[in-house]
Amino acid sequence: MRAPDRLRPLVAASWRRSAAVDPDAVPALALGDDELDAARRDGPLATLLPVVRHLLLDDTRSAGCVLAVGDASGRLVWVDGARTARRAAEDMGFVPGADWAEDRVGTSAPGTALRLDRPVQIRSDEHYANAVKPWSCTAVPVHDAHGSTVGVLDLTGDDRAVERHTLSLLAATVAAAEARLALAASRVPGPAVPTSAAPGAELTVLGTDTAVLRIRDRRVQLSARHSELLVVLAAHPDGLAAADLAQAVYGDAGAVVTLRAEVVRLRRVLAEHASGVTVTSRPYRVTGMATDVDTVLSALDRGARLQAVDRYAGPVLPGSAAPGVDAVRDLVRGRFRESVVADGSVEALLAWARTPDGAADGRVLRALLAVLPRRSPRRAGLVAAIEALEGP
Repeated sequence: MRAPDRLRPLVAASWRRSAAVDPDAVPALALGDDELDAARRDGPLATLLPVVRHLLLDDTRSAGCVLAVGDASGRLVWVDGARTARRAAEDMGFVPGADWAEDRVGTSAPGTALRLDRPVQIRSDEHYANAVKPWSCTAVPVHDAHGSTVGVLDLTGDDRAVERHTLSLLAATVAAAEARLALAASRVPGPAVPTSAAPGAELTVLGTDTAVLRIRDRRVQLSARHSELLVVLAAHPDGLAAADLAQAVYGDAGAVVTLRAEVVRLRRVLAEHASGVTVTSRPYRVTGMATDVDTVLSALDRGARLQAVDRYAGPVLPGSAAPGVDAVRDLVRGRFRESVVADGSVEALLAWARTPDGAADGRVLRALLAVLPRRSPRRAGLVAAIEALEGP
């Protein structure tokens, strides 16, 4: 075993703290199945896991590595990644429920990151335990809105697990998760503050052919035509003249009589199920309603790009052929494209490129190719995708 004074200072200090640990011991299982289920379902790690899966899991599998999330004590709650790597990791006790705290297994990225409360990268024989020496790992602690450590995110594998960009990817993923934790904390119920400015209903139109109008705990499924009318009106808060609305919905500015009859039917539905939402005339305008499009575009405006992508369920009314809906659809796609390309970060571009819209956008894929590290396993697939989109 290498002498501590020949190691990096951070690692040498960890080895000295690990002097009482048996380097040949196997990590003990500290959490049972019920405790693991509870940790994944409730609390801060339940917020972290969907972000980790969305942003890192595909790349982890492609790179032949293992991704893990541990609690604040260093006990692994979730482990996934490439199948071969997972099986190999099981031999060293890197499994859900195992205790990887530094005082249990010695120097390792997750345990030492938690001990120091800072990101850590540990290469192969810098590990204290003998069984872990064939591996390298990067880990980043996770904090709640108050700054308390609630867990750790770890990537374990070969030398790719400790490349410089790996630490940036994990840190960005943790930052996205911490933002969601802070948002959840800010929504803790308190005294109600009535406001006339807040819309009383939200229209869900992303990724669904027919919209759902949500009014507190009630849901109203709308017809395809009523969905189109509300999407177009919501996109024009100053209102539209009858001919313009007819053109946007029917593709025919002369279909005003048909439009008026449909608006009457829509008003009846709203009066019965959502009296706070009204459609006025001259010009046609909708009030008392927000949409999930507003939510994702607001997140983009705040610079919360990963949050916006996470909430993007798909194109606006994907089955609609209405010209006005198509225009809103293109507007949302364009806003995402401009935002993630302007941001220029690997994390934002990767997140959008994983959606069907982003995956079909050559400009986004080219921007991602430009910022990916040269050794990234994603590069070959990106080149092939770009060539398929743009032709020979």
